[in-house]
Amino acid sequence: MAYTTVNKSTDFFKPKVYTGNATDNTAITGVGHQPSFLWGKNMTDNGTNWYLIDAVRGVTKEINSNNTDAEGTDATLIKSFNADGFTLGDGSLNQSGKEFISWNWKANNQGSSNTDGTINSTYTSASATSGFSIIKYTGTGANATVGHGLGVAPKMLIVKQTNTTRDYAVYHKFSNPDGTGAQYYMHLNNSDPRASNSAFWNNTDPTSSVIHLGSNHNTNGSGGTYICYAFSDVQGFSKFSSYTGNGNANGVFNYTGFAPAFVMIKRTNTSENWFAFDNARSPFNLRGKYLVADGSGANSNAD
Repeated sequence: MAYTTVNKSTDFFKPKVYTGNATDNTAITGVGHQPSFLWGKNMTDNGTNWYLIDAVRGVTKEINSNNTDAEGTDATLIKSFNADGFTLGDGSLNQSGKEFISWNWKANNQGSSNTDGTINSTYTSASATSGFSIIKYTGTGANATVGHGLGVAPKMLIVKQTNTTRDYAVYHKFSNPDGTGAQYYMHLNNSDPRASNSAFWNNTDPTSSVIHLGSNHNTNGSGGTYICYAFSDVQGFSKFSSYTGNGNANGVFNYTGFAPAFVMIKRTNTSENWFAFDNARSPFNLRGKYLVADGSGANSNAD
């Protein structure tokens, strides 16, 4: 198995906090790279959507992790991804006086086609160095595979059918602690616990070249258009694992090998939100500021 090491994490991922000004063509800099994927939100107000925007679908296309809506088109959100950040429009990601969070990943910009699987992806934007790729494909309705371009097996997948209302499908290698993740799925857009269904991932874990898909509409409906965000372990940069809680104020220690800039936690055996923490909103311990990726609430503090 091949491993890579990231020596400067901000070359590939950085959370960024900024204040909106409602002015078109506002440049946000200091990200440290040209993002291929932005996951952002107004964190001042309750009742506001998350926006997931990537270079593969184009900056005018958005989906929301807190609902099941089909892909929308909005040219007022992001105007462009730039060498050190992004340029805002005057829409919902740039309301005057509001604070925003954006989580920014670099893959390979728009990418190119990938023919490794039985489904040829329209575009696969992959960075083996950072263990992150963006895959756009059309479903077949039958068991299939699609290439991801990472060179190692992904540990987590986030899949959304973009041309209709549909739940997100999440694969996590350790959604079951014994690592039998292909038996299970979760929904990013709600708090439901893991559930078993072989038709999501064809009961087969990803390999170093392809993702396995079953016939479920959430991952591979006939004629459906899909976007998939794939993540793998990278030494010094990203780590995917599981733990069993102890209910104590002095909780469980989880070894990653580095100080994470971003942590997302989901309880798998009962209903619970997708809690997200980052070092932009909480630069120092205790890092208690959190948002929930499946909700529309404002920034909260658990300190």
